[in-house]
Amino acid sequence: MGTGWFACCFPPPPTSLPSSSSSSRIKLFFFLVPLVLVSFLVFVLLPTNSTWDLVSTSSASASATAANSSHKLGAAAPAETTEDAMELLSAAVKTVDVGSSQGEAALSEEAAVYLPASPPGPAVTKIQDLNETKEDRLNITVNGTANATVLPVNETIALSWKQSRQVRTKLDKVEVGLQRARSAIKEAKNGSQLQDPDYVPIGPMYWDAKAFHRSYLEMEKQFKVFVYKEGEPPVFHDGPCKSIYSMEGNFIYQMDVNTKFQTHDPQKAHVFYLPFSVAKMVRFVYSRDTRDFGPIRRTVIDYINLVAQRYPYWNRSHGADHFMVACHDWGPEASFSLPYLERNSIRALCNANTSERFNPVKDVSIPEINLLTDKLTGLIGGPSASRRSILAFFAGGVHGPIRPVLLEHWEGKDEDIKVHKYLPRGVNYHEMMRNSKYCICPSGYEVASPRIVEALYNGCVPVLISKSYVPPFSDVLRWKSFSVVVAVEEIPKLKEILRNISTRQYIRMQRRVLQVRRHFEFNSPPKRFDVFHMILHSVWLRRLNVRISEDDWSRG
Repeated sequence: MGTGWFACCFPPPPTSLPSSSSSSRIKLFFFLVPLVLVSFLVFVLLPTNSTWDLVSTSSASASATAANSSHKLGAAAPAETTEDAMELLSAAVKTVDVGSSQGEAALSEEAAVYLPASPPGPAVTKIQDLNETKEDRLNITVNGTANATVLPVNETIALSWKQSRQVRTKLDKVEVGLQRARSAIKEAKNGSQLQDPDYVPIGPMYWDAKAFHRSYLEMEKQFKVFVYKEGEPPVFHDGPCKSIYSMEGNFIYQMDVNTKFQTHDPQKAHVFYLPFSVAKMVRFVYSRDTRDFGPIRRTVIDYINLVAQRYPYWNRSHGADHFMVACHDWGPEASFSLPYLERNSIRALCNANTSERFNPVKDVSIPEINLLTDKLTGLIGGPSASRRSILAFFAGGVHGPIRPVLLEHWEGKDEDIKVHKYLPRGVNYHEMMRNSKYCICPSGYEVASPRIVEALYNGCVPVLISKSYVPPFSDVLRWKSFSVVVAVEEIPKLKEILRNISTRQYIRMQRRVLQVRRHFEFNSPPKRFDVFHMILHSVWLRRLNVRISEDDWSRG
């Protein structure tokens, strides 16, 4: 038996007998053909190269990197006034490089929402031609296995991205759909106004009403979000729904139950939602006795490490198609836990402060809404513009650098400018807003204030007094058409500024407030064009501004 097996694999030397020679050739043929086929399949199916990404597991090193390398990580330059922030948002992303060491965005003259179509070609996220090496983009390239997950402090875990022809094809299909949406939005700018059974955006409140409407319809038609199922409540898949941080919790809830925009197939997703609640982390993870932010930072790091190990999508884009939502003041700080989360991911934040590295090119400003129930019954309304007798009104706690200046100049000083630290007994806060032409909305400890939405709900023209604040949905809304922006230095001239606004102009602004407030209304379940859909639309716009391809990484 052994001799026969050996002869099958290694034929004996040829003899003079033709039959023996022919038999040997046949045996050799039957051996070589399967061997060639197996070799070919191995060559085709196995990836020729593996790309590695790094996710930091050291909270100390991650925080140091975020704190000390803001320029290297592509932090937004502070906008000294609201006007500067709006002008930044009215510009468009020409190219975004989420992989280079600079991470800077080049701006064109068009609005970011109305991004022109880009030519096809392999790119990671509309990569600039920077003549960079792969090591520059990834910080480091690692060869080895991804199984060694137990590492010493201050080291990193290497996560591999395995190439797949099927995944690559589905990603290309997703990108083709986004390409068509870009073209449709661009064409809508010069086209006729679209019809809509619910609402047709029109007027100077929008940077470009027709393009916004077409973008919104494209979102409804194809936008899909994959919500990571990992994580347990209350820190994950849960959040406060009846507080000043209510939008954080309500968005988490809606994304878990929504069937229109959610997909259970991650290969069909345009974006990936990281469903953690910073507000709940502050309550259940943070220790007020120690005042140590480390546990929150480690929670964020561990969660992203988890999803990056189980799925290839974080590594594929370095987080550029992932987003988080946070209304707690510490939302930005939580995002600093990982450089890629701050630098590349879409951060939907109430605390949209450019001095704290909020980048309006890729991040989303969302409204802060103080909800007491799940209904807006009694919160929306107010008399017409001509029946409002108070020029301006403010009441609220004195904290932060701006409110003390406001009270110093106007508390109890003028009957037309009613500024209170505490409202007198029997005076209703919402009734005061409804009887006021202008509602003063100064920043407190953080730039966002629920008074902005409360003013809109009550038909009162907001007066924004802040530094480095990007108002909600500024990618779509032209805030100066329905609000008054006052610099901190102009607080002593507040009455003069408001008096110089003509009655005709005030009536226009007040009517625009009534029109745009639908975008800030909370509904359960959500309704078209309301705050839930506007947050999604802003995320959709940021996703339109990037392009993701696996080919660039696979070629190395």
